[in-house]
Amino acid sequence: MSDWELTEESFNLFLSWLSKDRDTAGRKYEDIRRRLIVMLQARGCPRAGEVADEAINRFIRRLPEMIDTYQGDPVPYICVIARNVHREVLRSDPVPLDETDYDGLTRNEPDDDEEEERVHECLERCLNKLESKHRELVLNYYQNDKQAKIDFRKQLAKAMGIAANALRIRVHRIRTTLETCLDDCLGPEAPTK
Repeated sequence: MSDWELTEESFNLFLSWLSKDRDTAGRKYEDIRRRLIVMLQARGCPRAGEVADEAINRFIRRLPEMIDTYQGDPVPYICVIARNVHREVLRSDPVPLDETDYDGLTRNEPDDDEEEERVHECLERCLNKLESKHRELVLNYYQNDKQAKIDFRKQLAKAMGIAANALRIRVHRIRTTLETCLDDCLGPEAPTK
C-alpha cells in the first residue's frame, strides 16, 4: 500500500471537485466508498474498507495533475484503482489474516460483520431477481483469474455465438442492473465502514 498520507487540503480539493456544495460532496464521497466496498466484498476481499480507502486516496493523490482534464464520473476510474490495490493485497498477503489487521486491531468487528452480512444478503436478493440465464451469465463471467479468466470468457462468447465485445456489453448491462438493485437495497444510509 502507498506511503502517501492524505491531507485535509487534498481531501477538501477532492470534495470540492465532486461538488461545490459540501453536503452533496460528502454524500457523493460516502456513496463512492460504499460502492467500492460492495464491489470488493463481492470479489471476496477480506479488507474491503481498507482497500476502498486506499483506492480513493490514490485517486486523490493523482487529482491535482488531472483536475483540469478529467471529466465524468470518477467511480469507474476509482474501481480500476481498487481492483489493482486488491491484487496488490492478494500478492502480498495471499492468506487473509483472521484475527488482526496490520495495526493490531481486531479485523472482524461486529459492525463489519453486520455490514458484510447485509451486503451479501442484498447481493443474493439482487442476483435472485435476475432471470436465471442472466444470473448464470454474470456469475460465470466473473470467475477465474488472469489468463484462465480471459480464456474462459473467449470460450463463453464462442459458445453463445457472439463476439467477446458483445459479451462484455451484455454483462455490463446486467451488472448495471445489479448495481442499481444493490444501491436500492442498501439504501442511502448504508454503513460506510
